[in-house]
Amino acid sequence: MKALHIITGLGVGGAEQQLRLLLRHLPVACEVVTLTNPGAVADGLAADGVRVTHLGMAGNRDLAALPRLARHIRRGRYDLVHTHLYRACLYGRIAARLAGVRAVVATEHSLGDSQMEGRPLTAGVRALYLLGERLGRSTVAVSPTVAARLARWGVPEPRIAVVPNGIDLARFAFDPEARRRTRDRLGLPADAFVIGGIGRLIPGKRFDVLIQTLARLPADCRLLLVGGGPQEPALRRAAYTAGVAGRVLFAGERPYLPDGSSGPGLPALASAMDVLAAPSTEEAFGLAVVEALAAGLPVRYTSCPALEDLPPGAAPDAVRVPCDAGAYARALAEVRAAGPGPRTAPEAARHYCITRSAARLMEVYTAAFTRTVPPSRSPEGVSPS
Repeated sequence: MKALHIITGLGVGGAEQQLRLLLRHLPVACEVVTLTNPGAVADGLAADGVRVTHLGMAGNRDLAALPRLARHIRRGRYDLVHTHLYRACLYGRIAARLAGVRAVVATEHSLGDSQMEGRPLTAGVRALYLLGERLGRSTVAVSPTVAARLARWGVPEPRIAVVPNGIDLARFAFDPEARRRTRDRLGLPADAFVIGGIGRLIPGKRFDVLIQTLARLPADCRLLLVGGGPQEPALRRAAYTAGVAGRVLFAGERPYLPDGSSGPGLPALASAMDVLAAPSTEEAFGLAVVEALAAGLPVRYTSCPALEDLPPGAAPDAVRVPCDAGAYARALAEVRAAGPGPRTAPEAARHYCITRSAARLMEVYTAAFTRTVPPSRSPEGVSPS
């Protein structure tokens, strides 16, 4: 089988890095087209030996990109096309049909109750999404929560398959030497209590709540924000206004890979943290939470379908907290007072091993060829409806 993955961009983001990780475990010859922004993940894919083509799309309404994409698919003689993220799903499904490829799968990474990839879910966005969805054979939801949202939108349930995001457990395992080295490199005191926040710096992630929280915590507490995005200037101003600018460290975008010339990678940064705080109120999966659990971190979160879809007790040190600075201050103060615990991964993290996700995706691919749809199931075999 020869598959083409089409994605909106390849900067450092959850969906983009998830694609790279999946391609390392799929027993399929894969190539990638990025419509825009061939960033750090594109470089990583190329280093893995994956051919990446930049389509050079100028914007959402660059209709000239459609025939270019269809020609690329036709020339590549692909057996299957797999699309990722809203713009790529729309253009990719149409182009695959124009090129004569009928085995088309799309993954819905970011569908929330009120927004998708930061855009409000207007009637127009929904109508266009459903129009494109009919051109594929299966839509993959990264959690049963997303599957249920798709069904409420009007996507027929038999066309929905659940393939959870996966993580590389070994890569995120706690490393005490990486903790020491990373803190030294970032200028974090060895005895500081480091609160981590991981994700795009956008309003929906609510990292402003963590800055307000930090102002209520003792001076030995630090906030380490890992990610880039348009809200960074506003967050820096908020830290200055709150009087905690010297206690907030913006680490920028970080890949999953080990330390490199540009600084420590995400696993090393997770080892340097003492707790992960995730105040976002609306998530499709909650990948940062699961990765933090794989690093043995206690987690305080507001929304995480990945945990909510598992039985109680799968992550005993992951506690839900309202999206409120006072509530987070109390919850994090309790973690600080309890002191460090064993940095071992709970069952919840082990459940989302990337090899499981890759195997499940292969079932979806096989079904796309046989014109059937695999049973829609959660990680525990529960229907998403």
